[in-house]
Amino acid sequence: MKPVIFGISGRTLTADERAFFKDADPLGYILFKRNCGDRAQMRALTDSLRELTGRADLPILIDQEGGRVARMQPPEWPAFPAGAVFDALYDVAPISAIEACRASAQALGMMLAEVGVTVNCAPLLDVRQPEVTPAIGDRAFGGEPMRVAALGQAMLEGMRRAGVVGVVKHMPGHGRALVDSHLELPRVTADDAALASDIEPFATLRDAPMAMTCHVVFDAWDAERPATLSPTVIRDVIRGRIGFDGLLMTDDIDMKALSGTAGEKAAGALAAGCDVVLDCWARMDEMVEIAGLIGEATPECRARLDRAMATIAGGPEPAEFAALVAQRDALLALVPATAS
Repeated sequence: MKPVIFGISGRTLTADERAFFKDADPLGYILFKRNCGDRAQMRALTDSLRELTGRADLPILIDQEGGRVARMQPPEWPAFPAGAVFDALYDVAPISAIEACRASAQALGMMLAEVGVTVNCAPLLDVRQPEVTPAIGDRAFGGEPMRVAALGQAMLEGMRRAGVVGVVKHMPGHGRALVDSHLELPRVTADDAALASDIEPFATLRDAPMAMTCHVVFDAWDAERPATLSPTVIRDVIRGRIGFDGLLMTDDIDMKALSGTAGEKAAGALAAGCDVVLDCWARMDEMVEIAGLIGEATPECRARLDRAMATIAGGPEPAEFAALVAQRDALLALVPATAS
């Protein structure tokens, strides 16, 4: 098994993809809007991936946070609220906000599980800071670490109840970035003391099954390399101070914050201590390069993957989608119209 998660070009596997994936045996796959037609098509696609690999617990990922980050979209699938909506309810009624977030996440997870998706790249645990890039913005659960952790835990638990593994992101914290890492490399100049609040939600949820790094340089920890490529940040901050021992994947290595070829970036991230590389765009030449430059998944990676997928091995808990959505919406209605 190669420690990489690959994207797929369309709504079905091409012959070239089928042959390449069979040979490369990537750890998992990630889906985007280009892969999401309707329920029957998505289920057929995810079933074909499981059949190809022979792994019933194959990680099939998606970014379905709610709000503006949603690959499965109306009218085929309902929209879900962004993190800022639960943040606003928390101002009014913290317990209700947690309950609403958990119910929403369980309903969202049921929607994913129906089409064979087993891993969702959420929740964000980034602590929102004022006057920073809108790349995070309303995706975040707020600017207070305890609140972010509480709502993040509710989302993890709701998805787990539906049979979907969550991925906390973007470790060790994207909230201070002044530019969008999709477009350029952010540099955070805050000192170590200030950054303590950024890592607090991740430390609180250190037992999360999976996490995603950020492509951000933190001058206080490693002024030369972004977190994804920094052995210092991964060893001392993520594995050390945060105490995270789950499966650690990169953010998409195609983002402009990183330089070099796809294979060079993938090999660099694994050498730095990431367990898995995320390569989203299904470009065959780049996938071939990555597969040729990285080795097999380490025993530590395999063990972390097995632990993560075991959290949903018991299957989903019984629930009704409509009842969960109604519960969420009734609680969100507690927010005054001027505050929403």
